[in-house]
Amino acid sequence: QVQLVESGGGSVQAGGSLRLSCAASGFTRSSYVMTWFRQPPGKEREFVALISRSGDDTAYAGSVKGRFTISRDNAKNTVYLQMNGLKPEDAATYYCAAAIGMWSRARDMEYWGKGTLVTVSS
Repeated sequence: QVQLVESGGGSVQAGGSLRLSCAASGFTRSSYVMTWFRQPPGKEREFVALISRSGDDTAYAGSVKGRFTISRDNAKNTVYLQMNGLKPEDAATYYCAAAIGMWSRARDMEYWGKGTLVTVSS
């Protein structure tokens, strides 16, 4: 049974940092491109960042580029999202997802976690 489990969410003040983790089980994570999405309250789910199978290639949404860093440890079957310089507009439920391609649309993801909540106070 494939399972993605996010952790690391919480409440921070603007300017603070959090590191999210996504642990995979039931499949070999290195077989998939891993992606982070987020969904602010009352809004649609949006792409945040993705990382290739090897970890050599990454892509970011313009709104987080330069502040967020995605990485992966295939030996631990875990992908990370380091978030620095958090802003109130970054508040959302963050989801990790797995896909076979370097895609940024939610509908193209094959597996999803249940999300972890990030709140940012101004």
